[in-house]
Amino acid sequence: MEKVQVNNEYYHDLGEGWHTADDDPIALLRAESKIKNPWVIETILETLGPGKKDILDVGCGAGFLSNAMAVAGHSVSGLDMSNESLAIAKKYDETNSVNYLYGDAYQLPFENESFDVVSAMDFLEHVEEPVRVIQEAQRVLKPGGVFFFHTFSKNILAYLVVIKLVEWFLPKTPKHLHILRLFISPKELEKMCTLAKLKVVHMHGIKPVLSKWSFWSSLLKRRIHPDFKFEFTKSTLISYIGYAKK
Repeated sequence: MEKVQVNNEYYHDLGEGWHTADDDPIALLRAESKIKNPWVIETILETLGPGKKDILDVGCGAGFLSNAMAVAGHSVSGLDMSNESLAIAKKYDETNSVNYLYGDAYQLPFENESFDVVSAMDFLEHVEEPVRVIQEAQRVLKPGGVFFFHTFSKNILAYLVVIKLVEWFLPKTPKHLHILRLFISPKELEKMCTLAKLKVVHMHGIKPVLSKWSFWSSLLKRRIHPDFKFEFTKSTLISYIGYAKK
């Protein structure tokens, strides 16, 4: 029986919806970026010290993280296999400095030890061989460099929340946007990093702020309220963010 394939074609057709849609799952990613981006930028400062860093954002999409890191003063390259998404990323690059390019995460078009930081945010669950992505990230990282990740845990709760609830909650959710077999448990990700000669330093979860009116308003209207927020949690049962060092 043929495996169900994840729907990565969805990202080609979003256009301005990356920044404007409120009845589409991309609005959740946009809301999450408001807490993830500052954390990544602050962690870069804490782990690598002040000053401009060379950063590669793998699977950068429309550049939510890439553009934020450029605004923070870093030298950023954003790589993706959606030319349509890259065009939106360039349009919203306030610094006009990010090097956006089409490329394959399995074969990064960079020399060994080129970057201080590599990120793969909301990307590892969209590829069949995430360990190859992590190995390539390790290859292009300088010694002491940092690899950032965000992905979904592989369990029934994550399936119900990330797949089934989102399909019901947001009418424009396409079929197979996420599939459970590609989700990655924290232990599996740690093993992949170890295999790639990276050491996981920290992981923590992310969840919606259930106590906010914006959450319940979104649920009732089946649209993401502009003030919909996420917060960090110790639990990694649904999704988790973290970093590893070379």
